[in-house]
Amino acid sequence: MANTTRGSSSSSSPYHRRVDMETGGVDYFEEDENSSSPFDIPNTKNASLERLKRWRQAALVLNASRRFRYTLDLKKEEEKEQIRRKIRAHAQVIRAAFLFREAGERVNVVGPPLPSPSSGVYAIGQEQLNSMSRDHNFSVLQQYGGIRGLSDLLKTNLEKGINGDDDDLLSRKNAFGSNTYPRKKGRSFWMFLWEAWQDLTLIILMVAAAASLALGIKTEGIKQGWYDGGSIAFAVILVIIVTAVSDYRQSLQFQNLNEEKRNIHMEVIRGGRRVEVSIFDIVVGDVVPLKIGDQVPADGVLIAGHSLAIDESSMTGESKIVHKDQKAPFLMSGCKVADGYGTMLVTGVGINTEWGLLMASISEDTGEETPLQVRLNGVATFIGIVGLAVAFSVLIVLLARYFTGHSKNPDGSVQFIKGKTSLSQAVDGAVQIITVAVTIVVVAVPEGLPLAVTLTLAYSMRKMMLDKALVRRLSACETMGSATTICSDKTGTLTLNQMTVVEAYVGGKKIAPPDGTGQLHDSVTSLLIEGVAHNTTGSVFIPEEGCGEIEVTGSPTEKAILNWGLKLGMRFNDERSKSEVLQVFPFNSEKKRGGIALQMPDSEVVHIHWKGAAELVLASCTRYLGADGNLRRMDDDKVYFFKKAIEDMAAGSLRCVAIAYRPYEMDKVPKDEEQRTQWNLPEDDLVLLAIIGIKDPCRPGVKDAVQLCTNAGVKVRMVTGDNLQTARAIALECGILASDADATEPNLIEGRVFRAKSEKEREEVAGLISVMGRSSPNDKLLLVQALRKKGHVVAVTGDGTNDAPALHEADIGLAMGIAGTEVAKESSDIIILDDNFASVVKVVRWGRSVYANIQKFIQFQLTVNVAALVINVVAAVSTGDVPLNAVQLLWVNLIMDTLGALALATEPPTDHLMERSPVGRREPLITNIMWRNLIIQALYQVAVLLVLNFCGIKLLHLQSDNVNHANKVKNTLIFNAFVLCQIFNEFNARKPDEYNIFSGVTKNHLFMLIVGVTLVLQVIIIEFLGNFTKTVRLSWKLWLVSIAIAFVSWPLALVGKLIPVPETPLSELLSPCTRLVRSRRTSN
Repeated sequence: MANTTRGSSSSSSPYHRRVDMETGGVDYFEEDENSSSPFDIPNTKNASLERLKRWRQAALVLNASRRFRYTLDLKKEEEKEQIRRKIRAHAQVIRAAFLFREAGERVNVVGPPLPSPSSGVYAIGQEQLNSMSRDHNFSVLQQYGGIRGLSDLLKTNLEKGINGDDDDLLSRKNAFGSNTYPRKKGRSFWMFLWEAWQDLTLIILMVAAAASLALGIKTEGIKQGWYDGGSIAFAVILVIIVTAVSDYRQSLQFQNLNEEKRNIHMEVIRGGRRVEVSIFDIVVGDVVPLKIGDQVPADGVLIAGHSLAIDESSMTGESKIVHKDQKAPFLMSGCKVADGYGTMLVTGVGINTEWGLLMASISEDTGEETPLQVRLNGVATFIGIVGLAVAFSVLIVLLARYFTGHSKNPDGSVQFIKGKTSLSQAVDGAVQIITVAVTIVVVAVPEGLPLAVTLTLAYSMRKMMLDKALVRRLSACETMGSATTICSDKTGTLTLNQMTVVEAYVGGKKIAPPDGTGQLHDSVTSLLIEGVAHNTTGSVFIPEEGCGEIEVTGSPTEKAILNWGLKLGMRFNDERSKSEVLQVFPFNSEKKRGGIALQMPDSEVVHIHWKGAAELVLASCTRYLGADGNLRRMDDDKVYFFKKAIEDMAAGSLRCVAIAYRPYEMDKVPKDEEQRTQWNLPEDDLVLLAIIGIKDPCRPGVKDAVQLCTNAGVKVRMVTGDNLQTARAIALECGILASDADATEPNLIEGRVFRAKSEKEREEVAGLISVMGRSSPNDKLLLVQALRKKGHVVAVTGDGTNDAPALHEADIGLAMGIAGTEVAKESSDIIILDDNFASVVKVVRWGRSVYANIQKFIQFQLTVNVAALVINVVAAVSTGDVPLNAVQLLWVNLIMDTLGALALATEPPTDHLMERSPVGRREPLITNIMWRNLIIQALYQVAVLLVLNFCGIKLLHLQSDNVNHANKVKNTLIFNAFVLCQIFNEFNARKPDEYNIFSGVTKNHLFMLIVGVTLVLQVIIIEFLGNFTKTVRLSWKLWLVSIAIAFVSWPLALVGKLIPVPETPLSELLSPCTRLVRSRRTSN
């Protein structure tokens, strides 16, 4: 099963290091923890639970279930941990019992009776397999005849795997289950509807609507009296339904993305060939090859393996690495391969494994907050407090005016006369006032502001999938917009990962073509083929009877070398069957080499083959094999010849690999199997067989992508394990280095040189590095730490298991979807599905787009907030009446909150975003440009609408009309003009800092649809729903007046953009004043 639990093993797994004191690590979040504002969390990736609780407690929230839906559910997270502990405790008990049994004296006793065979298709049943795997019962495995006997019971060929046709797979799924687990169903639409009801203001409005309905029917009769209360109730229900539909759609998007995250692809052996299948399609009886970094996809038994070490922390909670061999062959689903490689026979899948039980228990996602969500909760809280204060003031003023007799009806009569006005009329008047005040709160408290982040993230994540990027952590979407540097791998990311051997030095000379063996002695070719066939994690499938093409699998480097071996005349399976493998040293990214010890047939001779980085293997060679098959001493001239060959190939951007061996005496090899597993293969006194140059061309378009990043203020750094000269050549080709003049230290640096520097020196030099060659994963980690200490927001690409600490340490970890191991993917925040650097650049665009879209929505929403509040407050205080009533304000809230968010949060990214500098993580959400735009539009709307409110009857020549009708016409015009202003202002909000606000508008179909729908609904409200909204139909002239008032906002926005704004954020300009106020408070 795929690991979907966020951070389930982050505390225990050795791959997840937050602070590494040995590598000079520091806690970068200490500053954040001590921040004065609870809403100031620049990076939520490793924030403490106390910090997360703090901002929740500080937030002003009217509907907690909706507001916190997509944030981390702290309570559920604790419940998850308790379930994990229970299941881990079971796994630990099993392990303890197994160790106890191993430690005890082995006495020859009769084992437990062999379970009776199953009566089904297979000679063994699921219960028997479960019992053996769950208890790690080695004696039962032996009674079945060991691994070979078990495979016979499961009808599996250990070399060729299962048949794998549809009937075979169906039969196995019916007998043993599928590799899935029952998941809790996602919340239904009715749950979202229920949550939308929970808003305190909406509940108060419904109570007010019910009271208004009862009083209206009592005083005016059912025909006329239900309009006031019914219209409020209808408006509230509409808000609830639209909110629920929007939230439900988001939820479905997240569910689909989570499914994609769980769907790991793995290799299995079926019908003699390696095929890639989904983890969900693995069945009992499958033979699964495992290599370093893989996740164990199901419970199983080890068939064969070398140096296989498993990290069981995800199950046991302990970071101890457990070695697996024929004496301890049981493998648990969900664990990771920490070292070595091997093959396993699957014995349990899905819910029949401990991992399946764990995942079924905690499968519901408990969310995750992002820095922007937290900050927007802070903004919403501040605006909400202001809105509540204003609403409360309006309530007091209106109630005071009403009960003191200062509130008048449109005809001039006093609304409340002490002793004369009936109780029901007084209550009705008070209810209407309370309704207005509560509706002001609905508009003033931007409850949907933090959810707008979720909306834009859901949209962005869906679109990023099309751009080959799978987001695992929401916050990474945003943080990528702030990235100042990208530390990228070379192989497969900047290059195509399509490798071929194009040059070869064999027998002490260059051979052309590289597979031309005519010039070489048979013994040279024989040793080369022996080394290539055995010292590999790849494989070659040769179809029977010569039908079909030969299939070569493995990493791109392995495939290139195996293809070269085939051209030399290698018969892969025959060659591998000749010798016995004694010990394997898997390729290690620290040592940059891998080795294998082979016992030759019918002799006491052992051949130890090594393969790895050319200059490192060459340094261990004391002899080389000549073209005639004779051993020759490696003198200074020959060393110079080979070094020059490596330099020339590296300068031609070739990856250089050396192949060497040494003969060894069988007497020196440990006889005991346990001792042999600890035996370190000799790596000195080697005989050089060949040095090959492997071509891996640059990806098309990568130079343009690097240039785009440079223009956007994002520095691209290449961090590679390859030779420094190869790295230099590729960097020049990709545009990371502009010219040969740049290819000097510290621009171009070797990993060991950087590693040897002190912590302070590393910090000073880190920002200057463009290319780091011959780097280890630890060097990458040190570079990330040094860059972050200097204030950089760092994105890192990685594919190997040892890259996990750097991916975890970085602000954004980017794992490779094709070449990446499961360990690397699990430590990452985003998976680049096509391993292409151009896709990384697209992620930067989307990250900036998320931030920009939220800012557009904030500008739009605050303009509506300010205008609506000021208009109603001024009117209420001066006349005792409000031009925008409860139903109208609820409609405005719907435009502003849900529809506005949907329109602006789904704006696609533009090239303009990549012409800006990265967004600072502490940069204010509301920039000076936004303040300017907001103030201009709000002042205009307030001024025009207040003039209409106080002088409208005169300006519209309505003096001769009935007073009541004239007031209704005036208020309808105010309402219509106000709504149209918001629709026109939505276009302004699309481009806060660009003159052409219509650029690309027709490409955003959702924006055009929402604007169109809003406009149509507004026409329907004015023309046909007057009884509900207390409006009257407007003449075509007044419609033109409304449109003209709204249209002015476009040229006004254009003129406003000509007004310069200071670069220093407003918050910083005001900070001396706030500090002065704080100091006075503390002194008092």
